[in-house]
Amino acid sequence: MLSVENVDLYYGAAQALRSVSMTAEPGKVTCVMGRNGVGKTSLMRSIVGLQSIAAGKILWEGKDIAGLKPYERARRGVAVVPQGREVFPLLTVQENLETGYAPLARKDKYIPDTIFDLFPVLKDMLRRRGGDLSGGQQQQLAIGRALVTRPRLLVLDEPTEGIQPSIIKDIGRAIKFLRDQGDMAIVLVEQYFEFAKDLADLFIVMDRGEVVISGTKDSMNEEEVRQRIAV
Repeated sequence: MLSVENVDLYYGAAQALRSVSMTAEPGKVTCVMGRNGVGKTSLMRSIVGLQSIAAGKILWEGKDIAGLKPYERARRGVAVVPQGREVFPLLTVQENLETGYAPLARKDKYIPDTIFDLFPVLKDMLRRRGGDLSGGQQQQLAIGRALVTRPRLLVLDEPTEGIQPSIIKDIGRAIKFLRDQGDMAIVLVEQYFEFAKDLADLFIVMDRGEVVISGTKDSMNEEEVRQRIAV
């Protein structure tokens, strides 16, 4: 469904991505791992259209979308849960979820029950402001907001960062559920190795803007991966 091919990305004169390639398939989780500052978030931003690439291709269902705006990619089924969550602090939980209506046809502008099944706390807090939620609750809200758009590609940028263990487990269960539906491709950026290993079907490890290890979960050399992502 998604194929990133030999992508280069620059911030001014600094090169953030160097000939990076990866894939994501329906019913599977592709984990992108690496230390801070190696280009993981730059790769995510290039996939969803928040950063332009200098070379390479980003193929979505066989078509190159590298020239499309973020909202055009959203209309094609690409959704992102950004690092830091970025919920709207003065909007209620319900209003935050409803911002996901933007790319949808009129008939699809409702909040699916699945979101409340995955994250019951959101249903209990619909009238609370986003800024009043804990970090973990905001993370659940950010994932729920992305799911409102009915994505076929879900990009999650470090969803466990700064989150308490109980909610990390809830997020892990939600990702497994979405993967097991079989119709969504998931790209997960993660530094927490145990969380990533448990979810990964495919993986890449990045260092200094390059992919240094890639493969299937079964082919993963855990010791080598741990060394590459250790701080």
